[in-house]
Amino acid sequence: MRTVIALFVLGGLMGAAPRVEKIEPPSWWLGGVWSPVRVLVRGAELQGATVSVAAPLKISGVKVNERGTYLFADVVIPKSAKAGAYRITVKTAAGTAETSFEVLPKLAAAQRFQGFGSDDVMYLIMPDRFANGDASNDDAGAKGLLDRRKPRYYHGGDFQGILDRAGYLNELGVTALWLNPWYDNVDHLNTKETYGGQAITDYHGYGAVDYYGVESRFGDLALLRKMTAELQQKGVKMIQDQVANHTGPFHPWVQDAPTATWYNGTAQKHLANDWQTWTLMDPHATVETRRTTLDGWFIDILPDMNQGDAEARRYLIQNSLWWVGVAGLDGIRQDTLPYAPRDYWRDWMTALHAEFPRAKAVGEVLDGDPAFVAFFQGGAKRFDGIDTGVDAMFDFPLMYGMRKTFAEGKTVKEVARVMAHDHLYPDTSMLVTFLGLHDVTRFMNEPGATVAGMKLAYTFLLTTRGIPMIYYGDEIAMPGGNDPDNRRDFPGGWKEDARNAFTSAGRTADENELFEHVKKLIALRKGSAALRRGGTENLMVGEQQWVYARTMLGATVLVVLNNAGAEAEVVAPMPPMLRGKWTDRAGGLGTVEVGEVLRVKLGARSGAVLTR
Repeated sequence: MRTVIALFVLGGLMGAAPRVEKIEPPSWWLGGVWSPVRVLVRGAELQGATVSVAAPLKISGVKVNERGTYLFADVVIPKSAKAGAYRITVKTAAGTAETSFEVLPKLAAAQRFQGFGSDDVMYLIMPDRFANGDASNDDAGAKGLLDRRKPRYYHGGDFQGILDRAGYLNELGVTALWLNPWYDNVDHLNTKETYGGQAITDYHGYGAVDYYGVESRFGDLALLRKMTAELQQKGVKMIQDQVANHTGPFHPWVQDAPTATWYNGTAQKHLANDWQTWTLMDPHATVETRRTTLDGWFIDILPDMNQGDAEARRYLIQNSLWWVGVAGLDGIRQDTLPYAPRDYWRDWMTALHAEFPRAKAVGEVLDGDPAFVAFFQGGAKRFDGIDTGVDAMFDFPLMYGMRKTFAEGKTVKEVARVMAHDHLYPDTSMLVTFLGLHDVTRFMNEPGATVAGMKLAYTFLLTTRGIPMIYYGDEIAMPGGNDPDNRRDFPGGWKEDARNAFTSAGRTADENELFEHVKKLIALRKGSAALRRGGTENLMVGEQQWVYARTMLGATVLVVLNNAGAEAEVVAPMPPMLRGKWTDRAGGLGTVEVGEVLRVKLGARSGAVLTR
């Protein structure tokens, strides 16, 4: 009896042996610019630990949080290192624990890390809603959350479904694919966590519980890499949707954060976001007035990451680099840009461009004010002395203008007035333009929207400056109201669907008409440097008619729009260099003779794209 008691006391004095549950990042590549790699080890009983790593890797800078649940350490990968798994040993007085860190061969740059620009046409896919290529992963997470009849449940779309539709993407002509986040998510059915009795499933991907995990319902990392490589070989770049502002509410960090300031606040005590993002560009605003924007929890639910915490900042930057380097991605779409400090975006972009010089990032600033959107684009220091370095921005102001004009039928000056603010942007060629995306109602749900109006909107979208982007299904005029109705399944993505809109035979007459129109315009844009990269000159802006020229290196394309609900004669003065014979490549005008004035008749809600 005395021996047992003695052993119990000895064990109590020494504590339990350390336990390692996870290491992040799990790997890095040879020849990287970013060094050292700061690893985060999650476990238990890590207090007082020393850490060693198999040679020739080196480890230093060990730090353990107060609870002994997280350990930070710097790993250096010397040039002499070879690809392979390296053992990391965590040792305390009570015992040891081991984990593995993998050194990867660096991916070849050919067809990878390409970036994106105005030569591209993007296509946005919500993986769960596009196509189901592998039924075996449909219910891979929490059971009972697969139900296509319920718009907030999982529907079964996945990476394989996207890969299976590569031919469709090529037929349409898109050259860059943006996927909503593929982070691993956890799903719950608790009453407190439902919308009208439906589960919060995070099918959209914005509630990460593992920044290094792939959502099992979509596939795994191996399939992601395969899909990316095969699409790139077919001329389609890959853009990852990333979220640095917040995690999901069920991330393990919420109950046990790596540092005391990892989040801005806690689940029990935090600021709620008040949406007053405009304070960020107000030189008169105080730090306190900006706090609810920068530190508030998004929709009062999503835990706000604190990029002011040095460890959290480094973790997030490394995570972005890891995904690009491991999956061979071409670019990043960054969510909710205004809700993280601008100096973080500066450091993030500096790291991205240092490691992958050609890669690009586009930031989301969901606002209709061009001044506010421009405030976040890189290329200029603002009143705070910071140049964010962010390559591209989504042109939400132009989207709102296009909807007023081409859906509601208001004057074309709604769009022209938005573009009159182009002088605010450091680089308008890096504005991503679009008619809709997953956070707003579909174009066809706007008051007054028609297929004819949408065709005209596409004529403008694919002949104006910037990087055009298409939301899956908008090429066939899919309808959809507010979230989640705007995220309907693409018809034909499931074997049980009544029709297959990936084929002409499965589309209605209106759908085929719009699809072929978009396809033609994309091909026209690809063949014209003036449409992709040229300057813009407005030759005439009326109430419902508009004539503009896109010019580059002496080559010009004339675009003529009639947004009126009836046939109209469009008249515009022409400078001498634009006179002569032109041919309509998008409409039915045929050959057009242009003298001192351009004079053509266009049908209701129609346009012409004239080339020589």
